[in-house]
Amino acid sequence: MDEPLHAPYDSQVARRLLAFLVPYRKHVTGALALLLVLATIEALQPYLVKVAIDRYIATGDLTGLLTIALVYLGLLVLELGVGYGETYLTAWVGQQAMHDLRERLFGRLQRLPVSFFDRQPIGRLVTRVTSDVEVLNELFSSGVVAVLSDALMLVAIAIMMFAVNAELAIITLLVVPLVLAISFPLRRRMRDAQREIRRQLARLNAYLQERVSGLVVVQLFRQERASADEFADINREHQSAQLASVHYYALFYPLIELVGALAVALIVWYGGGEILRGALTFGALVAFLQYAQKFFRPIRDLAEKYNLLQAAMASGERLITLLDEPLAPAPARDGRQLPPPHGGIVFDDVWFRYTADSWVLRGVSFGVQPGEKLALVGPTGSGKTTCASLLCGFYEPTKGRILLDGLDVREYPRDELSRRVGLVLQDVFLFSRSVADNVHLDTAGVDDRNVAAALEAIGANGFVAELPDGADTEVGERGRSLSTGQKQLVAFARVLAHDPPLLVLDEATSSVDSASEALIEKAIGQLMAARSSIVIAHRLSTIRRVDQIVVLHKGAVCEHGTHQGLLAREGVYARLYELQFADQEGRRRLAAEPT
Repeated sequence: MDEPLHAPYDSQVARRLLAFLVPYRKHVTGALALLLVLATIEALQPYLVKVAIDRYIATGDLTGLLTIALVYLGLLVLELGVGYGETYLTAWVGQQAMHDLRERLFGRLQRLPVSFFDRQPIGRLVTRVTSDVEVLNELFSSGVVAVLSDALMLVAIAIMMFAVNAELAIITLLVVPLVLAISFPLRRRMRDAQREIRRQLARLNAYLQERVSGLVVVQLFRQERASADEFADINREHQSAQLASVHYYALFYPLIELVGALAVALIVWYGGGEILRGALTFGALVAFLQYAQKFFRPIRDLAEKYNLLQAAMASGERLITLLDEPLAPAPARDGRQLPPPHGGIVFDDVWFRYTADSWVLRGVSFGVQPGEKLALVGPTGSGKTTCASLLCGFYEPTKGRILLDGLDVREYPRDELSRRVGLVLQDVFLFSRSVADNVHLDTAGVDDRNVAAALEAIGANGFVAELPDGADTEVGERGRSLSTGQKQLVAFARVLAHDPPLLVLDEATSSVDSASEALIEKAIGQLMAARSSIVIAHRLSTIRRVDQIVVLHKGAVCEHGTHQGLLAREGVYARLYELQFADQEGRRRLAAEPT
């Protein structure tokens, strides 16, 4: 779903964005001082031309003319040096501010609850941290500085125009209301056009990310043409948004140029008449024409920067919305010490739903004693993985509570809960780093010896030794250089290296071959003896040796007992087991038949 567009709050957005410049206020002050010098130099140049014409050219004083020319040249050299310093300083400030903003955004993303990512496409979030931030980078590096520079220039030139001739200055300023009359009606439309561009760009990136990630499925089911057509529609909407923006700016710029030309015409008409009457010198008219050009150049620059400012406001709204996204509430501590980590678990009448439409868990209750092994089984959609997610603190129960070592998991600090609960998922994610990096994850206290011991305990040291650089081999994006079974072995070793008191295995052996599964089963038998364990599995053959089995059906506990006891009851578990056994027996017979 696309993000809604909000009402414009320019002052609030600008205030929040400019706050990133506060740590560098000394540098900003220095840049403003340099801008003041530049404005003064710009304002003096036409006045020197007036003096040269009226005082030296009109009288034939070549020596004085040479002096004025050298002064003018000196101002140009000074302008060059000051301009370099101002440009470099403002660019440095802009880069520092964007560095801080990117770090703030990335830190925020890492601390947002998992439920936030359930409703946000990854491509859209990437657009926020990259494209939207880059727009703000241009704003801080050139936009804000340009606006301040142009504003100072306008003030300095206006002062000099009144100093040269007040009547011509008033005539020049008479056209300013026309500029405002042109700007305000187009302002909102230009802002909305930039918002639409950012929205369509986010849609475009989200679609690209999804289709590139699922390219195998696209090619397997021959969906290239359908994907191309859908992409063309999204791309066309992005193009339309860009063209709408171009339309408004194509109107804006020529109208501003027309107003500037009108001002020049009025100056020539009135100033020429004043020269004919002897009330104005020729040098003053030439200087005033230069002042008019310099006066409307900042206005044209402001019009040019208006596009950047509108894009920055649109991007800033998106970024501030992300920065204001509420974090998961921190646990309220009353000064009590956390209980010792033993791995005891209690689900006490837990109800949960992802949306208001339907319950995923309905009054689930069970317990795991320290060192005990429990299996959660049931058909797809019965709530097994949801139980694991609640236990790990990814979501909070809607009703009821989950106790870890006698304390509600909502009262644990996030880092402490992560240390106590180790989770291995069916869909393994590996970073594009080495095998060893994916095991230790730069965690303090987990060194190369822990990594080697974990890989050996899980039986992964065999295939790791065959890799080109052993455990230092880069696995590629999402571990693409490893097989599915190898990736799951690395993920299992990762949890074991961190040595949590509670293991949660969510379909951890469902995608591995028989040899890899045998290795994992052997390691599980050795390592679970000293740990509490919750095993979630569709393959019932992997959970025969657990201490107790909880059977979930439609989000509720329908059976609870041991493997043999549940088979004797001939209930849901027995039917699931018989169906899997019959299916496995049929596959074995089919494999044994001659071809």
